[in-house]
Amino acid sequence: MTSSRIGARIRFAHAPGFWVIAAAFLTTMAFSTIPTPLYAIYQQRDGFPTYVITVIFASYAVGVMASLYLAGHVSDWLGRRRVALLAVLAEALSAAIFLIWPAVPGLLLARFICGVGVGVLTATATAHLSELRQIARPGEDPSRSALISSMVNLGGLAFGPLIGGLLAQYVDAPLRRPYEIFLVLLLISAVGIALVPETVERLEERPAYRPQRVALPSSARPLFFASAIGAFAAFAIFGLSTSLAPTFLAGVLHHTSRLLAGVVTFAVFIAGAGSQVVFVRMSRPQQLRLGLIAMSVGLVGVAAGGLIPNLWLFVIGGVVAGAGVGLVFRGAVATAASLADPSSRGEVLAALFLIAYAGLAIPVLAIGLGIALLPAQVALLLFSALILILVNAAVIRMLAAQKS
Repeated sequence: MTSSRIGARIRFAHAPGFWVIAAAFLTTMAFSTIPTPLYAIYQQRDGFPTYVITVIFASYAVGVMASLYLAGHVSDWLGRRRVALLAVLAEALSAAIFLIWPAVPGLLLARFICGVGVGVLTATATAHLSELRQIARPGEDPSRSALISSMVNLGGLAFGPLIGGLLAQYVDAPLRRPYEIFLVLLLISAVGIALVPETVERLEERPAYRPQRVALPSSARPLFFASAIGAFAAFAIFGLSTSLAPTFLAGVLHHTSRLLAGVVTFAVFIAGAGSQVVFVRMSRPQQLRLGLIAMSVGLVGVAAGGLIPNLWLFVIGGVVAGAGVGLVFRGAVATAASLADPSSRGEVLAALFLIAYAGLAIPVLAIGLGIALLPAQVALLLFSALILILVNAAVIRMLAAQKS
């Protein structure tokens, strides 16, 4: 480890600082999905209907969107390190609330605060990683940093349900141990972030505060919004995997294993991370086309697996769709980042993630309402059909915008 004194503090150099931020980002994203296999336990304990799970999940997405709109861009002014530190401490507070107040109101509050922290950290860490890597390795292709950032994001989302499922299946007090472990990991991450170099020069006169906007020239906006629509559709699939898939497994498919619930969600997200590595040498248009095919085929598999019903078809469809999500999401992030100059990169990425997380919340609430009014299989079929239409329209528009 190399370090240097800045004032009275010791800092990591930019190269190890990159990996410290990556580790903190991974930990935070894993914590955000740790409750996925635990929702069924809460439901069994308290006896609330399935749509309450969608409301609890939506409180997280609302927190993400609120923070992205109100504060996702402030690291461009206040500095990456300070904002990332506050975001991780918000996650630690969320873990503490899960432990202290495990009733439904406490779950709503904990998930909302978790969403606030994730919303702030997602755009901030993505920009910070890009800048740290650029300083540490100035000759490297910037797309490599975007790949690592996207893999850390999706990899964290993948490992959260797996860890939660393992702990729920094999450890006593499944509604406490996951949060106790992650509370410690998040506090360690906060210490690490405090030692990472800053990459944004703070202005002596800060601009007047304003909520999020897209700071792009008018010529670049069509491509940005095309990317954002693609991210919206992709995150809708992730929303299904992290909210209702475990309940669907237990109810419609009659598989109640907590570990299985975590493994299925893990497989969907890890497929998204892995596809980015496997197809990294493809051009962006090729990745988008392959991602569109995979998401379309996977959605058909998920819907068919729910209707028959068939566990393997449901799971394999989710994994194939997840692989497609990874390619489409990476293309969206890389495109949006390339449209922004360094002074507004955090803001542009925050706007992209704001729209993406709307895709995480709105369709999940819709399918939750559908399950309350319709048979679960019918609600799943309608969800899959709507997302299939949306993702085809979005990716075709992204491809057309890149050609123009």
